[in-house]
Amino acid sequence: MKRTTRRPARTEPWHPYAWQTQSLLLAYPDDQFPPHLALTRKVATALPGAVAEPLLRFTAHAERTPGADLAAAYVATFDHRKRCCPYLTYYAHGDTRKRGIALLRLKQTYAASGRRLTDDELPDHLAVVLEFAATDPAAGHRLLTEHRAGLELLRLALHDDNSPWAALLDSVSATLPALAGDEHEAVARLAAEGPPEEQVGLAPYTPPQLMPDPAGGPR
Repeated sequence: MKRTTRRPARTEPWHPYAWQTQSLLLAYPDDQFPPHLALTRKVATALPGAVAEPLLRFTAHAERTPGADLAAAYVATFDHRKRCCPYLTYYAHGDTRKRGIALLRLKQTYAASGRRLTDDELPDHLAVVLEFAATDPAAGHRLLTEHRAGLELLRLALHDDNSPWAALLDSVSATLPALAGDEHEAVARLAAEGPPEEQVGLAPYTPPQLMPDPAGGPR
C-alpha cells in the first residue's frame, strides 16, 4: 500500500486569526457569545473565502437564533451525541487508557509553550486545541493535522445531523492540507468501527482534572 509522504506543517499569517475565531465560536454559547459573532464578521474580511464563508454562514444562523435556543442546540449536539464528540482523542482512543496518555501528552505540549489550562478545561476539546493553535501556530497545526481523521469524522457527523456547527468544521478543515490517502483510510475505519470501547484504565494514568466527562458539558 502506497502512503503519501506528509509535508512539514506550513502556517500562513492568517491562520492564528482563523483558529482563534473558530475557537470562540465552538465554545458554549453563553452571554459572552454575541461579541464573538461581531468579531467574526471583522476577522472574516482578512481570511480566504473557503475559511471565511462557513464562519459567516454560522454567524448568520447564530445571530437570528435566540440565545437559549442556540445553547440548547449546542448541548443536544455536543453533549448528547457521541458521534458529534468535540474531544479529539476520543475518535482515536475511545474511553481507553491510551486516551488518558494522549490527554497527558497534550497537556505537556501546551505547558511546553507556556499554556496553562484551567481545571475545567480538557486539552483535547476542539475549541481548546484551536485556541492553542492561535498562540503557537506551528505546534497547533501539527496537533490539528495529527487529529485530521477525527476532525473529518466530526465534520461529516455534523453534516449528517444538519447542524449549523458543521459550517465551523468546514472552516477548520479549510485551514488544513487536503486529506492524504492514509487519512482517508483512517476516516473510513473510524466510521466503520467507531473508537475503541475499553471503559477502564484512564484513572491510573491521568490526573482527576484531565478525566473526560462522559456526559461532555460546556467547555
